[in-house]
Amino acid sequence: MKRTLLTMALASAVTVTSVHAKENAWEKEASDAWIDGKAEATLLFNTNLDSFDINTDVHNGVVVLTGKVEHNVDKKLAEELVTGIDDVKDVDNRISLVKDVDHKTLEKERGMDESSFTDAKIATVIKTRLLFDTDISGTDIDVDVKNGKVTLTGDVDSESEKQLAIAIAKNADDVKHVDDNLRIDKES
Repeated sequence: MKRTLLTMALASAVTVTSVHAKENAWEKEASDAWIDGKAEATLLFNTNLDSFDINTDVHNGVVVLTGKVEHNVDKKLAEELVTGIDDVKDVDNRISLVKDVDHKTLEKERGMDESSFTDAKIATVIKTRLLFDTDISGTDIDVDVKNGKVTLTGDVDSESEKQLAIAIAKNADDVKHVDDNLRIDKES
């Protein structure tokens, strides 16, 4: 009798552990898919990158970036943008450079100094967070950034939505100030 109970207890423990492991694996895969989608969208919405040349793959919260870009600043920008996504544990940047240009030459060529690089990152992070927040119509909000100063312009449905958009902007890294030019749409 003791042997039968012990066998049943052991079988139950193995079954519960197996079911939990399958659920845990599913949750990790779902989280990785969510991160991958956000990474793809973040790169796509950034106007400074040709995101079609950058691929993302996610495993256990680690994003692997592959593909080819012409400039080192593009490689760094892609990594910074993806690093800022919630639940990303690390970024393995394997992006190859098609041609490597001296950093100073590149800045002059593209008109992109350290400040504009940071501004581009801030704008992309805020816009992505607004687009992925289900309580805000992120497509109706424009995000402009100059020297860490964020300006939000567009229409929102309520005072609460307006305050949430402002809070999202203020909570982004490197933001110095947020100007609110949001209007509450009276028809909503």
